[in-house]
Amino acid sequence: MIFKLNYPDKQTAIADLIDKKIIDEEFNYLKGTHSVVEIGKIVSIPATFDDDGELLTEPIYHDGYAYDVMSEQDIVFESEIFPKHPKHSFGL
Repeated sequence: MIFKLNYPDKQTAIADLIDKKIIDEEFNYLKGTHSVVEIGKIVSIPATFDDDGELLTEPIYHDGYAYDVMSEQDIVFESEIFPKHPKHSFGL
């Protein structure tokens, strides 16, 4: 199963992944976990730059901090999202 997750911040994400026994404190995979991908903050509007590479406008980010998880387990995540245009996918 593949889960796309969005948390308020990285610390909350890691705590939840540990609590749900996806990873341990050393970030080792547990009980059927095949992959955990830290996506991080996702850009909704990219930064802009002038012709000399100088920053004109800062990027704007979606709310939250994203992770993708691939696991054999059917896990209930309160943070699961279903994006129409995901920024990451697993090549299956």
